[in-house]
Amino acid sequence: MTVFVLSSVLNYLDRQLLPALAPLLRAEFGISGRHYGALLSAFSIPYAVAAPLAGLFVDRVGLKRGIACAVGLWSLAGAATGLMNSLAGLLACRALLGVAQAAGVPATGKVIALYLRPHERALGHALSQAGLSLGAVLAPPLAVWISVRHGWRAAFFATGMLGLLWVPLWNAFASRAPAAPASSRPGLGARQLLGERALWTLVAANLLGMTVYTLWSNWTTLFLVDAQGMRFEQTAGWAALPPLAANLGGLAGGFVSLAWMNRGLTAPAARMRTCFIAAVLLAGTALIPLAPSPALAAAGVSLSFFLSSAWSVNLYSLPLDLYGAHRAAFATSLLTAAYGLLQAAVSPLYGALADRYGFLPVCAGVSLLPLLAWWLLRLARLDRQP
Repeated sequence: MTVFVLSSVLNYLDRQLLPALAPLLRAEFGISGRHYGALLSAFSIPYAVAAPLAGLFVDRVGLKRGIACAVGLWSLAGAATGLMNSLAGLLACRALLGVAQAAGVPATGKVIALYLRPHERALGHALSQAGLSLGAVLAPPLAVWISVRHGWRAAFFATGMLGLLWVPLWNAFASRAPAAPASSRPGLGARQLLGERALWTLVAANLLGMTVYTLWSNWTTLFLVDAQGMRFEQTAGWAALPPLAANLGGLAGGFVSLAWMNRGLTAPAARMRTCFIAAVLLAGTALIPLAPSPALAAAGVSLSFFLSSAWSVNLYSLPLDLYGAHRAAFATSLLTAAYGLLQAAVSPLYGALADRYGFLPVCAGVSLLPLLAWWLLRLARLDRQP
């Protein structure tokens, strides 16, 4: 499990280099906020389209081979980004990165469903989220440190090499997965799963509820530079704080749902209660652009990211609670696809609004969407599931 979590670290380290280096890329390539949004969409659309196929692939070939192929491909795509000399080249590399990284979260769902008991699954997602967050924490300081000394291209080469070194490490330590634990829906196939109303409700909730998560995953550095007046060099420490808070938020969300299950709640009911609390508190995201100092703004972003991560680990545990390990990668991949579509749709919108009006309408617009997502889950009565 520890070696597998390292793949999550590499996942977001490779993914978040571009947001961390956005001010330098914007200057070199002459891109606007809208163009930057298009770069995010160039990753997100292939990511969304490939995710269900990636989930089927991991379920079919197995966890060991599936994640090794994915990490190898996305590491090559990340390294190739450092060779590009045009916006079109950056777009192509981001698209390939999106296709390869589409297998990351479905593979995480597979390993959690195979190895962990139901009451441990949110914590399992929290550990994976910790890996993702650690990658996001490392990206800003690593990007600044390498780019100042060797140029921004070297940052992409270095992280790509780390991923290629991970593949033989994984092959050396990965053992055969144990037999899947009993599921409440053991015979459910992929086609039957697509007919499940509850699963599509989860997909819709993910589209709404993860709007805050994608905001701070991709726009924190630009928010600190544009809205708070920081120099790029100053963002190395501040931009690392929100992903660290997201790491802690995932763990907190896992422990809270575990505590309620220990008090007698079913797993879905415990997840739902945790999501509700996080959604109510996320309404405060609307106030972050009004912060009077960079330090308070960074604290507000960190709290918002903390809560969004607590929401995420519980939402992504629900399909495992409902459908078990047999189709864990495929069920999780549909949520992954939804996240990719969400990011593709909102990134250009975030960029256009930020260019014209600043970040206040962006933060205000996303602040209540997690609560709306929880309401959809409530209407589907997912908290009543066994």
